[in-house]
Amino acid sequence: MSASDHARAVEAALFAAEAPLTTGEIAAAAGEGDVVAALAELTDHYAGRGIELVERGGRWHFQTAPDLAHILRRERREPRPLSRAAVETLAIIAYNEPASRAEIEAIRGVQISKGTLDVLIEAGWVRPAGRREVPGRPLTYATTPNFLADFGLASRRDLPGIEDLRAAGLLDPIGAALGGFGANELETQSEVESEPADD
Repeated sequence: MSASDHARAVEAALFAAEAPLTTGEIAAAAGEGDVVAALAELTDHYAGRGIELVERGGRWHFQTAPDLAHILRRERREPRPLSRAAVETLAIIAYNEPASRAEIEAIRGVQISKGTLDVLIEAGWVRPAGRREVPGRPLTYATTPNFLADFGLASRRDLPGIEDLRAAGLLDPIGAALGGFGANELETQSEVESEPADD
């Protein structure tokens, strides 16, 4: 099979796939040939077009060009937004994966309900990631390729850093004054949230 024919086979495999594919899955579907070269050729071919070939978390798929989103937007019923607890839990897992329930609770300073993790798992953004080899063998959680794809990230390295979050105004000004997401802020939050109410 010529390089051109192989690139066409890779293109067809990606187009027909129901979900993003790894290079190994592409190779199995497209047959013998240089998958990396074919992907590079297709990426260049689709650059600047209405659809583009992208890699998210080691998986490849076609998507519409981001600058055309306003054309394709349709009125639809939006799903219920995530609760603050779910957003915080997702962020903790993304930045610290794999993370156990106890580790998530230690960072948040409060207990999380099982329903919070269930919502994130059902959304396809979080998955069980095995058990940690410590006493009690707690179950850990990690993000999924869907999380990367839905948030437009090629990998977890593309998650914004503290400076990016501060520049976007997403850090609590008081927390930022204390050093961002430092231990002092977390300890203070934990003490406030766990303090018993007055009778």
